[in-house]
Amino acid sequence: MAAPAEQVAAEIENLKVNGGAAGGGVQEDEEDRVTPWEVTTTKATGIDYDKLIVKFGCRKLDEEIIARFERVTGHKASPMLRRGMFFAHRDLTAILDRKEQGKPFYLYTGRGASSGSLHLGHLVPFIFTKWLQEVFDVPLVIQMTDDEKFLWKDMKVDEAKKMARENMKDIISVGFDPTKTFIFNNFDYMCPPFYENIVKIWKVVNTNQARAIFGFTPEDCLGKAAFPAVEAAPCFASSFPQIFGKRNDIPCLIPCAIDQDPFFRMTRDVAPRLKASKPSLIFSTFLPALTGAQTKMSASEPNTCIFLSDTAKQIKNKINKYAFSGGQQTVQEHREKGGNCDVDISYQFLRFFLDDDEKLAEIRENYTKGEMLSGELKALATQKVQEIVLEMQERRKLVTDETVEEFVKVRPLAYKY
Repeated sequence: MAAPAEQVAAEIENLKVNGGAAGGGVQEDEEDRVTPWEVTTTKATGIDYDKLIVKFGCRKLDEEIIARFERVTGHKASPMLRRGMFFAHRDLTAILDRKEQGKPFYLYTGRGASSGSLHLGHLVPFIFTKWLQEVFDVPLVIQMTDDEKFLWKDMKVDEAKKMARENMKDIISVGFDPTKTFIFNNFDYMCPPFYENIVKIWKVVNTNQARAIFGFTPEDCLGKAAFPAVEAAPCFASSFPQIFGKRNDIPCLIPCAIDQDPFFRMTRDVAPRLKASKPSLIFSTFLPALTGAQTKMSASEPNTCIFLSDTAKQIKNKINKYAFSGGQQTVQEHREKGGNCDVDISYQFLRFFLDDDEKLAEIRENYTKGEMLSGELKALATQKVQEIVLEMQERRKLVTDETVEEFVKVRPLAYKY
């Protein structure tokens, strides 16, 4: 284990490349900025994920590990895995080892509610997590960080808790198994074992380390510096005694967007000092904003995103009006030069949500050759997004307050180990 001074130096060096997370830090890479609070790039094609793998020190999800995943689980890799939307990992091989050996592990993911409805970008990790839960057949815990939103946003506690509750209904609508899924919000779930783990994390991470990792400044409120331990605590099985008892040797796999990695780099460093298993992670790319891949979808910018509460008409209007096109200025020029799928947002939506690989390849070929026009591509994307959102809305109608209580109740899960 690195000495504290060495670790701080390493984190500061990493920060120089990636920039501070909360307004501090040194920004040397003017092209890409990826932190838990900000994702931007100057490139029309979006974040350079290969560079990000090097900067963050994680590993690429290559064909070899995907093939092993399929052998171990007996399931074909999901489209999001095959197409590289989930592109990097930390210690996924350790989870595959445990699956092969019949040893226990669990899934952990989360959401910080800043709007009353999820948008498509929020949906991506939950769709993938549901698939992982099915193929691994393991428990899942979902953390709603309403306390984080209270600390970072101009939001009252009751408002943060209400948004978390509404987002829970959207998450449940993805189709998670209630017998294997525990959803909790931080304000309401702070049992003694959970809090004990938070305090233990606080004790082994000093202020210099927190500032180096997250870029906190002297002007930030104390709660911001304290919060990372709250997101780290669910990585330890003992935070959920109703599920795992007092065991701390059961690791978790965290599907999340790459911007959340700083929380879990810190967690992986402190885990051995708490005599706990290190979490493993599998990272997703960002679903780009409607207006272009220079940033991800943001609930605070309605024109950049499609909410799960949007009507079919709103979805059509947003894609037609705001979706950045990779096509040419005129039909004649487009027929001659073709379109650029790498910057076209309608095509990127299809990459994420169209299951048919052959159909997607055909669309790419036709658009690149100029045989398909931008309006036609937008129509295909509109149809697919409307289909996904309508399906979610139909399931959402069936999610009552009683349904939510079933998921948030502190209880044992269907846990076969």
